[in-house]
Amino acid sequence: MNTRQLHHFLALLNEGTLSAAAASVHLSQPALSRSVRALEDSLGVLLFDRTERRLQPTAYARSFAERARRIVFEEREGLRAMQLMRAGGAGTLTFGMGSSLADTLLKPMVLQLLTSSPQVKLRSVIETSDQLMKLLLDEKLDFFVGDIRVAAFYPDVAVESVYQCRFGWYANVRHPLLKESAVTMRELMQFPLIATGFLEESLAHRFMELYGLAEPFADLFAVIVSDLPTVYDLVSSSDAVVTSTDFAMLAAIRNAKAVLLNVTPQLDMELTLGMVRLKGRTLVPAAERAFAIIRERLSTVA
Repeated sequence: MNTRQLHHFLALLNEGTLSAAAASVHLSQPALSRSVRALEDSLGVLLFDRTERRLQPTAYARSFAERARRIVFEEREGLRAMQLMRAGGAGTLTFGMGSSLADTLLKPMVLQLLTSSPQVKLRSVIETSDQLMKLLLDEKLDFFVGDIRVAAFYPDVAVESVYQCRFGWYANVRHPLLKESAVTMRELMQFPLIATGFLEESLAHRFMELYGLAEPFADLFAVIVSDLPTVYDLVSSSDAVVTSTDFAMLAAIRNAKAVLLNVTPQLDMELTLGMVRLKGRTLVPAAERAFAIIRERLSTVA
């Protein structure tokens, strides 16, 4: 058994067909088939049941897969560590964050890293936390900053909580509801409602429960959009009201484009932002500087 055979086994397990797996590892189908059979011979078990249309993984394959992934991962990390040592700490740092973080965090972090670690190549991805989690598991990211709940069921992922978000309702600084000492949901629904992306299921459920609503969550909103500059412009130029986290609306509040409404009952939902990375992942030294910048920036959010 060797790691090359493990790569081929995992490709076949992930792709499901010999043709797709062979293409993904740049081998001919006969060569891939021989490699997997050689692995089966060394293990003394069948990893796939051969059928006319598809190779079906056996119970042995499912049991062996996680160990195979760990061996392949450790091999890559060993090579990565040696490359970084030879490069004297230089290399590439690839990270991601949600769109709500980009305005406050991305620019200052990149500027500081360009100054402190000019030899390191920086690559950033702006996506939802769910998508960032997939990229991290595929080892396409070194770390990301986002909603840490997406990492809850992955034991090989390390999480550091940094900022506890609060939800609220926001409107422009001249909105008619600012005159009200306590705004009700009935009053809110007289205006177009905006959501900054779909809330995760448990949060959406709590939202509906809190306001005694029965219709589908998404149907409550005139607009659902995750692009924050668009949200800011819509709120500042109309009487629309947006539900969002305090962090996502921070720039709009600072630029006098939005203000928090006093809605009763208040949204008692919470979301924790944090840094998420793979355990055992070898990172360039600049990563620790990036983590320090993130901690400092998020700890001073007012």
